[in-house]
Amino acid sequence: MRSQLTMHPKITYRDIDWHLLWQNAREQKSWAPKGPEDWDKKAPSFAKRNSESPFVDLVLQRLPLQKHYTVLDAGSGPGTLSIPLAKQVQSVTALDYSKGMLDALETEAEKQKITNITTIHSSWEDDWGTFSLPVHDICIASRSLSVANLKAALGKLNRYSRKYVFIVDRISPTPFDRGAFTAVNRPFRSGPDYIYTINTLYSIGIHCFVDIISLPPETAYADIQAAMESYCWMFKELTTTEEDTLREYILRNSHDSNDGKLIVKRANPPRWAVISWATE
Repeated sequence: MRSQLTMHPKITYRDIDWHLLWQNAREQKSWAPKGPEDWDKKAPSFAKRNSESPFVDLVLQRLPLQKHYTVLDAGSGPGTLSIPLAKQVQSVTALDYSKGMLDALETEAEKQKITNITTIHSSWEDDWGTFSLPVHDICIASRSLSVANLKAALGKLNRYSRKYVFIVDRISPTPFDRGAFTAVNRPFRSGPDYIYTINTLYSIGIHCFVDIISLPPETAYADIQAAMESYCWMFKELTTTEEDTLREYILRNSHDSNDGKLIVKRANPPRWAVISWATE
C-alpha cells in the first residue's frame, strides 16, 4: 500500500495544516477534558503538590528575569509560578479561567504578604483587551495550552509580550502514566504535545528555542487516597472495578517513605519542553 506522500509526491511542509492535526489529536485523546469547575475542586490539592515540586525551580532557572520586568502568567493555576515570580520582578498578572485556582493563589499571596500580583478571571478564548490587559515584558503559559485553537493562543501570547514568551508544554506521555491505562485495560492516546506547538509556531513564522526539563520518576503523595485522586484525574469515568485495579497498580509501583508518605514510581519520568522566543 502506497503512503500518502508517495501518492502526492509534490507535497511539502507548507501543505501541512497543523491546526487541523492539533484538533484531530485533541479529539482522539484518551483523557477527559477539564472545565473550570473541575479545576475549582482540584485547586487546594493541586496547589500543595505543585508548590513542593522541583518543577518550579527548573522553570524559573530558564527565565531571564529582571527586577523591573512585568510578567503575564496565562493559565496561572494556583500561582505555581506567579508567587515565586512575584518575588523577583516588578509585578505579575495571573490569568486563569478557574476562580478556585485564583482564590487559592490570592490566599497564598496574602499569607506570604505578596502584594504585586493582579489576578484576572478569564480564559484563552476571551478578549483580553476587555480587561485593559497591558503588554508585559514576559508572557508565560506553563502547562496551560490545552486549547481548541492553538494558533490563536500562540498569537495572543506573542502580541502581549514586549520581550520574551515562554511556554512549558508536555512531552508525551507526560503528565499521564501510560502503565495505569494498561492496568485498567484502556487504550492510551496522549493527544497533542509539544511537537505540535513547535510546528505551529514555525508555520506562523516564529522560530523558537526548546529546552527539556526532566523530573524524577517518583512522586510523593500523602497517602493512597491522595495518589488515587491524582490518578483518577487522568481518566474519563472509571468503574468501581477499574478503580480497584488502579489502586492495586499504584500500590505495586510504590513504597512508603521514612516520613510516612507514599512514593509512586512511573516507568516514564515526567518531561516538559520549555519553548521560548524573543519578541523584540
